[in-house]
Amino acid sequence: MGCDFMKYHILSDIGNKRKQNEDFCGYEIIEHDGQKIGVFAIADGMGGHKKGEVASKLAVENILYFMKKNLINVNFDNYIEVKYILRQAYKYVNAIVYKTSLYEEEFKGMGTTLTTAIIYKKDLYIANIGDSRCYLFTNGDIKKVTKDNSLVQELIDEGAITETEALAHPQRNVITRAIGTDEFIKIDFYKEILEKDNKIILATDGLTSSVTIEDMNNILINNNDLEECCSKMIDMAKQNGSKDNISVICITI
Repeated sequence: MGCDFMKYHILSDIGNKRKQNEDFCGYEIIEHDGQKIGVFAIADGMGGHKKGEVASKLAVENILYFMKKNLINVNFDNYIEVKYILRQAYKYVNAIVYKTSLYEEEFKGMGTTLTTAIIYKKDLYIANIGDSRCYLFTNGDIKKVTKDNSLVQELIDEGAITETEALAHPQRNVITRAIGTDEFIKIDFYKEILEKDNKIILATDGLTSSVTIEDMNNILINNNDLEECCSKMIDMAKQNGSKDNISVICITI
């Protein structure tokens, strides 16, 4: 898939163990002052039978709806303004998921991670809640842009465990922030400057808990085709025993 300023591929897999896919991904390409804006979102729902599936779909569809309605009025030269619209979008989405969980008995207790990427010209803006991630691949080297809102990340920050130990930690799936579980949310924001042929990766923890950053880097080095990159990452996660749904978005400018 692609348009005249970027290429992208989205792939989501139910994985080895789950009975339904509670991940959800989506995108919008928006016109703004003769330029195009790419908006990509990925979410990993939680809450038991069908609840996570509903939460992630609500989150992604409504963040894209909000962006489509409001991004055309944003001054992208002002980072504070971009952060403001992202914050308003996340509050809007959180209210929808939270109220649905309160007033619909079957959806009580549901929530979701949500990672959103906006690409405009050479700027990459990221908003994140939870442990779905954004990576940036530049000149043969990958780096993790986002920081997980998770129990194991807190342990890493405290020096109690290493990044490698976190991959096998029994509580590695415990997140400390989510969309829809509380009335008020705290959002993390990031900004990166892009170069030609950079790749942006958005992924749920079904991938990142089973595929090392070194293996992701090797796949990106050896495959220019975005569909191949997504497929090989998901295949490796399944081969490595991932027990979760696995989703990845790969974008290049």
